[in-house]
Amino acid sequence: MSEIAGRHVLITGGASGIGRLMGQRLAALGGRISVWDLHREKLDTVVAELSAASREPARGFVCDVAQREHVYAIAKETAAASGAVDILINNAGVVSGQRILDLPDEKIAATFAINTLSLFWTAKAFLPQMIERRSGHVVTIASASALIGVPKLADYAASKWAAMGFDESLRAELRTIAPAIRTTVVCPYYIDTGMFRGVRSRFPRLLPILNEHRVAERIVDAIQHDRQRLMMPPLVQFVPLMRVLPVRIFDWIATFLGVNASMDEFTGRGAH
Repeated sequence: MSEIAGRHVLITGGASGIGRLMGQRLAALGGRISVWDLHREKLDTVVAELSAASREPARGFVCDVAQREHVYAIAKETAAASGAVDILINNAGVVSGQRILDLPDEKIAATFAINTLSLFWTAKAFLPQMIERRSGHVVTIASASALIGVPKLADYAASKWAAMGFDESLRAELRTIAPAIRTTVVCPYYIDTGMFRGVRSRFPRLLPILNEHRVAERIVDAIQHDRQRLMMPPLVQFVPLMRVLPVRIFDWIATFLGVNASMDEFTGRGAH
């Protein structure tokens, strides 16, 4: 079981959404929280909240995780200010929500830079110290889209499939070179943070739009209990099993459940 009290926790994209909510819970458990985000004003607000909720002062750092050299530079600054990172939560993410032919090239590149490539830069920045100390935890916030492709989510789904592969490969490597370091990958269905504003579920009892507070709570619990994989809601766990079916049946089930139409009314944060 991973202890939170006194541990240095870094959350990327932590100034809003589930990143902010995870920070609140981890601070209340006694964690020393560092937050990376692009927005200074939001960072300052969150840092003040987290510092008030914990015995340890929180710290915020403006960091563009899409920029490799920026990640490495801010990683050094973070460690110098708060010590070695014990728990790394790769939470930063973006979604475009457009059909493939409508996606500007730069948006596709940004999706992979933030959702996928940043995982490598943060791992290379913080894993060496974890390995040296024989202690640490790397958390990857992926998505149910890591398990099934959806219209208007081609870039997002592909980036999250890559995130899932990253976690699995990292877990296998660490088992050999640093077995004490834990990994957790999180695959939630749509969350009501605003990032996926407008998405719809045909069967809310089976595939509910997830409450952000509940998601944050469950992720923190998964970290505490060293769970290697967290999928939400329970139905998501059966998606890999569906792949033994013929493709046409797999596609029919996804359409019947409303998954393939779930993004039809998507607006996201950009429309508000």
